[in-house]
Amino acid sequence: MSRVTIQPSGKSVEVAAGDTVLMALETAGYALPNNCRAGACGECKVKVLAGEYDQGMVLDMALSPEERCDGFGLMCMAKPTTDELVIEWGTADARPKLFPPRENALFVVTDKRPVAARAIELHLRPVGQPIRYWPGQYVTVGDPRGGVPARAYSISNAPRPDGELVLQVARADGGLTSAWIHDRLAVGESLKISGAYGTFIGDPAVDTPVLCLAAGTGLAPILALTEAALRRGFRKPVMLLLSARTREDAYAQGLMAWWRTKHRNFDYRVTLTREQAEGFLHGRVDAVLPGLLPNLARHTVFAAGSPEFTASCVETAKALGAGADMIYTEGFFAMQQPTVADREHLLPHP
Repeated sequence: MSRVTIQPSGKSVEVAAGDTVLMALETAGYALPNNCRAGACGECKVKVLAGEYDQGMVLDMALSPEERCDGFGLMCMAKPTTDELVIEWGTADARPKLFPPRENALFVVTDKRPVAARAIELHLRPVGQPIRYWPGQYVTVGDPRGGVPARAYSISNAPRPDGELVLQVARADGGLTSAWIHDRLAVGESLKISGAYGTFIGDPAVDTPVLCLAAGTGLAPILALTEAALRRGFRKPVMLLLSARTREDAYAQGLMAWWRTKHRNFDYRVTLTREQAEGFLHGRVDAVLPGLLPNLARHTVFAAGSPEFTASCVETAKALGAGADMIYTEGFFAMQQPTVADREHLLPHP
């Protein structure tokens, strides 16, 4: 068994044989940023100060040869080969934030319904202990024994006493997992889920106005974050802007309308990129946001969708005055196979 030491906190975590550094940190409750868990996105990149490790297969766009030479590594794939690995990450206290993820937790499909032109919603109840998670995190779903690879889907509801998870699954062209969920997985069937993963959780102590930006089923983690904030009595203004191709792609409007009626500090708008309709904005987020909220200097911003969408949101938010340390993003990448570039998680970017 190896040990990973985190600097500058000096805290150590044991790494079981065969586990990656990321797995060990999550098991111990540390929120190291991550997304793809397959060496494809670069979110878990840290500098290795001492020790040796097997980096595994990663993409150059996530970890360049120059970064390797400078001592950086991707912890989602890194497995220590020496007794100790020392990495540079976190603040002086490196305070734990995450719940340890679970593997192969048994759930039953209690409901399945269409919510958009190419998306369905699954309601899942745990058979045993619920999965503990922070709003904004995701789980993996699949049937590896049946030839259906596990894919990542964000949880769209805040934690509930009965442990129910609500997932919104878009049909991906050529996607084995989304086709299995859409066409074969039936109400009443059992399936196994692993998680929760991810660090799109923001700062629970935030006390600023909040702007949430979402495209397609990137809306799922945004809904969970918003529900949790409103439920705990968050008082600052919350604005949610959803980007969709057409009216048929814009879902959860009933829920958001109910939130707006119940909570005076919440409002939402939907912008359509491929049609114009009464009651909707028209255009991409970078075009409509300046007219909606021209000054984001005091806002916390959450953006979820494709990497291209979130990158555009970050650029636009910064141009409107948002601080880089107040912007949180979830850009969906491929899971499991580093060479796959399309993550089965969201409707196509508008």
